[in-house]
Amino acid sequence: MASFWQSVFSRRMLVAFVMGFSSGLPLLLTMGVLQAWMSKSGVDLSLIGLMSLVGLPYTVKFIWAPLLDRGAFTGLERRPGRPYPLWKAALNWLVKASIGRLGRRRGWMLWAQILLMAAIVLLALGDPGRSPTMIALAALLVTFFSASQDIAIDAYRREDLADDELGLGSSLAINGYRVGMLLAGGGGLIMADVMSFRDVYLIMAACLLVGVVTTLLTPEPQAQPRAPQSMRQAVVEPFVEFFGRAGLGWGLGVLGFILLYKIGDSMAATMTTPFFLARGYTMTQIGTVAKLFGFWATVAGGLLGGLVLLRLGINRSLWIFGFLQAVSTAGFAMLANLGPSTVWLAAVIAFENLTSGMATAAYAAYMAAQTNKNFTATQYALLSSLMGVPRVLVSAPTGVMAEWLGWSGFFIFCTVIAAPGMAMLIKFAPWNGDRR
Repeated sequence: MASFWQSVFSRRMLVAFVMGFSSGLPLLLTMGVLQAWMSKSGVDLSLIGLMSLVGLPYTVKFIWAPLLDRGAFTGLERRPGRPYPLWKAALNWLVKASIGRLGRRRGWMLWAQILLMAAIVLLALGDPGRSPTMIALAALLVTFFSASQDIAIDAYRREDLADDELGLGSSLAINGYRVGMLLAGGGGLIMADVMSFRDVYLIMAACLLVGVVTTLLTPEPQAQPRAPQSMRQAVVEPFVEFFGRAGLGWGLGVLGFILLYKIGDSMAATMTTPFFLARGYTMTQIGTVAKLFGFWATVAGGLLGGLVLLRLGINRSLWIFGFLQAVSTAGFAMLANLGPSTVWLAAVIAFENLTSGMATAAYAAYMAAQTNKNFTATQYALLSSLMGVPRVLVSAPTGVMAEWLGWSGFFIFCTVIAAPGMAMLIKFAPWNGDRR
């Protein structure tokens, strides 16, 4: 029991939460808050819609993740017989000084955090009404350095935590992420009512200092694997190792499981707000119950899920939480057959967000457990990029499906579509698999 609570209140768990906060805060600065700023500045709606493309780095971050696994900037090395520009020499010295003193993971975390803060300041200095192109470029820099920070933080957490701590550590990181999103999204919009958007962005950039301080104070993971010594080792071998570990079929199966495990929950979440409005709930009810109350239910689910993960392990938690997640989705089908009721709305939202938070904690821990510590950054970046694919791809047809099936039929379908992912647990996360 002592070791259990020592793990819960350890330095590693605090770092996981704080770094999750640092990852979550920049996300909405290039989405909801930026959209509000552009709307207030009179920018055309079509251009505001196109701004969603600046989030592309989050979905393709596995492309440059090998550079962070390697621990050095490729192309900065001095080559005999060739001129060596002063700027390259200075940058090479800075990289070696930071990574050499802080270590591979902390060095890259610090670089990403400093450049991310600079990009947010650059975004703050822009004017959407006068120079939307500059705003778009600055927002793209924010998402690029934010995605780079995510790569380094995910790799650090995987190497810093013991295997049996991945569940709780992942849940704390996710909850820190949500708190960061709440501060940037909700807090940023509230502050924008009493100050300029420029000041809001400058304050948000300053809030990232907590991540910088944590990076400087926390130690580099112990027994860290040796960094890849060539670009082939950094780029090719992570994929060769992953798909060669138990065969190509197993590797593709794991990727398929990651795509399917939360697909029903993702489909249902896409249409919840239109569903609430169609059933006669007011904007106030949706805001207070579905959004604010639901947020804290999700946080509680993440924490509870992390504690259960520490006790039961990842595989058993995936089974239990996946089943509860499917049952909670069916709760919306029940709600579709009732009149507007704040009590029933709160009950369904509490159960759905609680179980979703638990399932997400187990889901993230499973992905971390599938990575080889020699290639943590690259493999986790690949898996976490896949994590967001269902949310993007399944959002398009859900409106048509809801019109065709009706609300009750739509949510029943979302419940049933979770079955393939649950069935894949038999092979890719057997009940006793992580207890052997």
